[in-house]
Amino acid sequence: MNRLGKSLLASAFVVGLASCGGGDTEARLDVADPAVRFIHASPLAPNQTLYRADVAQSDATNVPYTFASNYFDINMGAADWQVKTAPGALLVGTMPIDPQRGTKYTIVALPASATESSTYLIADPYNKALTSDSTRLRVVNASFNASSVDLYMNGVGTDIAGVNPLIAATAYKTSGPASGSDSVDIPAGTWQLTITAAGTKTVLFKGQLSFGANKDILLLSVPAFVPAGDIKMLMKIEGTAGTAEVPAS
Repeated sequence: MNRLGKSLLASAFVVGLASCGGGDTEARLDVADPAVRFIHASPLAPNQTLYRADVAQSDATNVPYTFASNYFDINMGAADWQVKTAPGALLVGTMPIDPQRGTKYTIVALPASATESSTYLIADPYNKALTSDSTRLRVVNASFNASSVDLYMNGVGTDIAGVNPLIAATAYKTSGPASGSDSVDIPAGTWQLTITAAGTKTVLFKGQLSFGANKDILLLSVPAFVPAGDIKMLMKIEGTAGTAEVPAS
């Protein structure tokens, strides 16, 4: 559907759908203001601050590891976004964003090595069907020690030996699905989360998580450091404060 058609639909339906709990209706119709959020997922890094065109953003100033803001609206117009350490103002990374209506952007600070940090940008076009109540799911591989990973979401107790991953081959410093693509849809419920080395059944992490309908969830694999080579999983549920660690099982 073209943007004009979506705008007409917005005029006709946005009020009614919002009253039924569809708080993301304008984003689904591509008429919402663009939005950005920041996630600090670099375990050994100091506090960090997000800047737009050298202006610190009040939603993400001097924030520690595991911090995650919720989306906040941004102005149209291209700009450089920077992540800097706080205090000290050492540059961690710069990401140019030319924001589009209805698109949501996630800036992630992640470890480049055991001693350095880097940044990664996700653009989510948010093409979710108007009538869908599924949850949107994406994973970021922020583990420099994990290479590429496969993500499985199955019923609790499932043997993944004969199962295909939900999201396959997410390389370090990328997301699955890739930036610029929609997140995957998954029903609400309680799920067994399994992360394996890509293309294998070698389990790197196994845990359990639960979520309701119409959520927006970002999973992040980060280095556990102890024992060396292990990873752990953080979960950001949009609308809640910060990230939560997914309990291993």
